[in-house]
Amino acid sequence: MYNLLKGKKGIIFGALDSNSIAWKVAERAHEEGAEFVLTNAPIAMRMGTINELAEKTGSQIIPADATSMEDLQNLVDKSQEILGGKLDFVLHSIGMSINVRKGKHYTDSNYDFTHKGFDVSALSFHKTMNVLYNSNAMNEWGSVVALTYMAAQRVFPDYNDMADNKAYLESIARSFGYFFGRDHKVRVNTISQSPTPTTAGSGVKGFEGFLAYAEKMSPLGNATALECADYTISLFSDLTKKVTLQNLFHDGGFSNMGVSDLVMDKFVDEE
Repeated sequence: MYNLLKGKKGIIFGALDSNSIAWKVAERAHEEGAEFVLTNAPIAMRMGTINELAEKTGSQIIPADATSMEDLQNLVDKSQEILGGKLDFVLHSIGMSINVRKGKHYTDSNYDFTHKGFDVSALSFHKTMNVLYNSNAMNEWGSVVALTYMAAQRVFPDYNDMADNKAYLESIARSFGYFFGRDHKVRVNTISQSPTPTTAGSGVKGFEGFLAYAEKMSPLGNATALECADYTISLFSDLTKKVTLQNLFHDGGFSNMGVSDLVMDKFVDEE
């Protein structure tokens, strides 16, 4: 441990269970000396084991629907009361596609499902920063990070409408990040992570096959949830004070690959 976050305070969205990237970030933030509040939607909290994480990290939990401005305002206000001051970091690690969950193909979307998924997965990031910005709740050189995926740039057929959600999420990071940086010296970035066997990620059709494919394509192999947590901690720390408006690929090199020997060998063998 390096005490990278000693004295820093924050909010971590989206820790569901020990497979969650947000869960690993919370564990690592605690190890690096941070204090934080944990939050998730009430329904997600009933499905997961967030109380175990709260006990382990000495954190309080504030349930919040991230699509509700009222809930978000309450979360930000209470977090500052609990932590005794402004925030230094926020992790947005939430996403949902009802179309994926219900098996609706992208070309036959239920648009009520689409709208709900967009609100939870992307618009909630804008709403969260709206409350943080207008409440002046972040310290200078604070850091806001959201998790995304490369389907925002390239076609992954079974990722469905989540690809659209992630594209919008990344745009919000740039657009809101400009104003947050200009007015409050707060950094805003997204991390585009390797496919990771979390509860959410594993719900995508054909996930195991794609996980294996990405492993063969990436020169360093897939990045794990714990490795993503380490990278997130670096973005919360003072070591990255001038990094903002970036979509940062954390994927073992996958995003710059055309094809790898391992993948080519498979097709040559089949011939």
